[in-house]
Amino acid sequence: MGCRSMTTNSRSCEPAAPSASLPRAIGLTGSIVIVIGTIIGSGIFLVPHNVALRVGSIQSLYWVWIVGGVLALAGSLSLAELGAAMPEAGGIYVYLREAYGKLAAFLFGWASLLVIDAGSAATLAVAFGIYSGAFAPLTAAEQKLIAVAVIAALTFINILGVKKGTAVQAIFTIAKLAGLGIIVGCAFFIRGASPLVGTHPLPTVHTTFSSFGVALVGVLWAYQGWHQLSYNAGEIKNPSRTLPVGFLLGTLIVIGAYLGANAAYLRVMSLGALAEHQRVAATTMNLLIGPRGAVFVSALILCSIFGALNGTLLTSSRVYYAMARDRVFFESVSRIHPRFQTPVGALLTLGVWSSLLALSGSFEQLYTYVIFTMWVFSGAAIFAVIVLRRRLPALPRPYRVPAYPFLPLAFVLIAAAIVINTVVSKPLESLAGLGIVLTGIPLYLAWNRWRRTQA
Repeated sequence: MGCRSMTTNSRSCEPAAPSASLPRAIGLTGSIVIVIGTIIGSGIFLVPHNVALRVGSIQSLYWVWIVGGVLALAGSLSLAELGAAMPEAGGIYVYLREAYGKLAAFLFGWASLLVIDAGSAATLAVAFGIYSGAFAPLTAAEQKLIAVAVIAALTFINILGVKKGTAVQAIFTIAKLAGLGIIVGCAFFIRGASPLVGTHPLPTVHTTFSSFGVALVGVLWAYQGWHQLSYNAGEIKNPSRTLPVGFLLGTLIVIGAYLGANAAYLRVMSLGALAEHQRVAATTMNLLIGPRGAVFVSALILCSIFGALNGTLLTSSRVYYAMARDRVFFESVSRIHPRFQTPVGALLTLGVWSSLLALSGSFEQLYTYVIFTMWVFSGAAIFAVIVLRRRLPALPRPYRVPAYPFLPLAFVLIAAAIVINTVVSKPLESLAGLGIVLTGIPLYLAWNRWRRTQA
């Protein structure tokens, strides 16, 4: 009985997890809609306002969005090399395990389940409940019930089959792209009044290196999710081709959609007005077609959030499935549904925990503390391209990242800069976040000790 791990530092020849595996049922179209649907959430409807606060010209605004998109593309194409070489469920978890050992991988999985991905799902669900209030008056309790209900519904759909989960992703990805297309079309083809002009001077008169960097952090948040297709590498058909093409086309479509949306906003508002109105999409459509425009945007945001939440459940659950397969998490989490061939244990774990976080509301501060550590793990995962090229030169690599090593190194340097800037600007919050992640170390050691006593 062989070991699944490829590296000497993680090879242990422990008893293998159950031999059943997830079917390869995700094709190229499914891969593309997962990339698009997990990236586009609510960011494009709000972040342009934050960018306008930090840049002094329209050209700088566009460059921030372009640079952010190129960085997301650099990261995704680098992950595609690792996914094509090691097409297993779990994505970044697997790459960290092979490059740095099981402890590093476990800490990523622990942070993902504790706050990062589960917190992201809870945040999306809570936002869905809040935006539902645009169509009917809801109390705070009713909004939370809607948040839990949408998590439960999407968890159930994803248990019924990966094709059903991917179909939902496709429907809502098309809906959100069509909605953005309508905003762009209205902005360029409806002849209205003169563009809305800001009433105050621009907060940032001239773009500086520092202000560009701050704006870029916000834009990278809008591109967050570029990595999540890697989690489904074990379910992708012909991963050596599908992963790179899916990452490439999906990310390029998102970049185009984001640039188009910003062009639409600036067609209707000046840069100063963009800096003064936080809900830029709603303001744009209200100016173009009146109050109906704001209702349309609320519906579009609901579609966008719904699709992003589905993508989070569809992808992130595979990390916990991979952990359980490695016997560093409860064995029940590796359970595959006998009929639907989905990781039912991992999906239920993520769905239940995300629902509890959404109900409690106490996760929001933890989420703020820990989210920056995703850049630590992302940078380490992309650097694994270089580590594994050196450590495992004979590993078959049907796809290699272009412009190696410059593309992965550029991403790693930006990730390091974001982490360092966060530590310097928010030292207490950063230490708290790192402390939360590092609580996984004693858990990992205790888990291994308990497991050895059961052997």
